[in-house]
Amino acid sequence: MRLLIFLLLLSISCLGQQRPNIIYIMSDDHDADAISAYNKNLIATPNIDRLAKEGVLFTRNFVGNSICGPVRATLITGQHSHKNGMKDNRTRFDSSKLTMPKIFQQHDYQTALVGKWHLHSYPTGFDYWKILPGQGLYFEPRMITMKGDTSTYHGYATDVITDEAIRWLDNRNMKIPFVLHIHHKAPHRYFLAPLKYILEYHNKTFPEPATLYVDTAGHGTAWRLQTMSILYDMKLCSDLKVDPNYLMDIPWLRPDSADIFYYNAIFNRIPEPDRSSIKKIYEERGKLLQQLQPKGKELLKYKYQWYMQDYLACVASVDENVGRILDYMDKNKLTSNTLVIYTGDQGMYLGENGWFDKRWMYDVSMQAPLMMRWPGKIKPGSVNTNMTQSIDYAPTMLNAAGIKVPDFMQGISLVPNITGKQKIIPRHHLYYHFYEYKADHTVLQHLGIRGERYKLIYFYTVNEWELYDLKKDPQEQKNLIKSISHQKVLREMKVELLKLRNLYDDHETAGELH
Repeated sequence: MRLLIFLLLLSISCLGQQRPNIIYIMSDDHDADAISAYNKNLIATPNIDRLAKEGVLFTRNFVGNSICGPVRATLITGQHSHKNGMKDNRTRFDSSKLTMPKIFQQHDYQTALVGKWHLHSYPTGFDYWKILPGQGLYFEPRMITMKGDTSTYHGYATDVITDEAIRWLDNRNMKIPFVLHIHHKAPHRYFLAPLKYILEYHNKTFPEPATLYVDTAGHGTAWRLQTMSILYDMKLCSDLKVDPNYLMDIPWLRPDSADIFYYNAIFNRIPEPDRSSIKKIYEERGKLLQQLQPKGKELLKYKYQWYMQDYLACVASVDENVGRILDYMDKNKLTSNTLVIYTGDQGMYLGENGWFDKRWMYDVSMQAPLMMRWPGKIKPGSVNTNMTQSIDYAPTMLNAAGIKVPDFMQGISLVPNITGKQKIIPRHHLYYHFYEYKADHTVLQHLGIRGERYKLIYFYTVNEWELYDLKKDPQEQKNLIKSISHQKVLREMKVELLKLRNLYDDHETAGELH
C-alpha cells in the first residue's frame, strides 16, 4: 500500500514537472532582416540565432495590424484588433477583458511582465509587472511599478529590462511554473544605442535595398500621402543625432524647433562621460553635411547608412541581453523545461521603397520574426514555412501548458505543428486591417488578405485596390489590379476577403466591398 501511494505521488510530481515554463521575449520594430538567422548581410545576432539553431525558425510569420499597441493587445487576447478593441496606438485597452495571462493565473501559473506595455491601461493578469511609461526612454529609463509609482533606473533600457526580469526570476516561487514576458523598447525610434555599440557600428557600411531609390510616383494615393520617407521625413537631429549647429546655415537641411528640442532631450538623458563621447562620434555626420551639403539621392545615401548604423547598434544590445537570459536559464537549470519565444511586434522598413517605420500590409512590415525553443518538443534546427500570425501566440502558449484554448481566441495553436504532429496548418489566407491614419506617417486605412501567392489590399477610404503576385514580385512593386490576365484571380481573392472578413466578424469600418 505504501509503495502504491509512493508511486502515485511520484507520478503526480512528474506530471507537475512536465508543465513548461514560458519566456516570451518581444523587441520593438525588430525586422527579420536584422537577425542573422534570417539574413546574414546586415548584422550578426548569435544569441537570438541560438533559439533558431536549438528550436524552430518561422519564415512566414505575420501580424494583423502592423503597429505597436494593437500587436500587444493581440498577443494577450489572441484576437484581431476589431475584437480586442485596440485598433491604434491612441486607444486605451480594456484591462477587464479575459486575457491569456489571466487564464494562466487560473491554472496556477505565476505570471510576470517587464518592459514596454504601451496599452495605456495598467496590466492585469500579471502577478508582477514593471513597465515603461508609453514608448519608454533609452537612457535612464523610468518604470512604473505595481504600486503605481514611477522611478528612474540608472543605465540603458535594454539592460535595465533584462536586469529586472532576472531579478524576478531569482525571487519567484520556485515550485510553480511561470510565464514571463520580457518586452524591449529597442530598436524603436528614436534609435540610440549604448556607447560600445555606437563605436562598433558607426563606421560600418551596409548594402542598399534594391528599392531604396525607387520612384514611388506611379503608385496609388496611399503611396503619395505617406510621410515615412528616409529622405524627406527622417529628421537629421532627433533621428540621426546630427548637432543642429552644423545645419543652421544650410537652408534645405535647417532643422525646425521640434527637431532641435528632441535632439537636446535625447542627449540630456545620457550620463557623462558617455554623452560627450557619443556626441563626438556623431559630430562626423554634421561635419560631412556641412562640407558636402548633399541633396536628393546623395543625401538619401548618407541618411540610409546612418539610419542602419543606429538601428542595428540597438539590435546588438537586444541580442546581448537575449544571451543574458539564455545564460541565466542554463545556469539555473531552466532550459530543459522552458518554451522560449522570440519575436518583434512587427516588421520594419529598412530602406525598402526609401522608407522607414511600418504600418503597411506589404510583407516588409506585415512580417515579423518568430522563433521558438522547447527542448524535447521542438526538433533543433527546424524551419517552419507555414503562414502563421500574431493571433496564434496566445493559443500556442496556452496549449503548450496543457490549457484549453478559449473559443473567443481567433488564432490557432501552433503546438501540433512545431512538435511534428501536424505538417501543414489548415489556413490558406491571412487577414489584415490597419486603422491608424494621420497620427504618424500618414498611412491610409486599409484591409486585405495574404495568400500563398497573391495579396489583395483595399484602401477603403479612397476606394483603391492593389493586387500583387508574391511569387513573381516579392517586393510588391507592380499592382496587377488592372491586369486583364489577373481578373479571375482578383475575383477569387475578393471572395476570399469577404469570407475571412465574415469569419473574423469584422464589419465596423470598411463598409461594403465591391
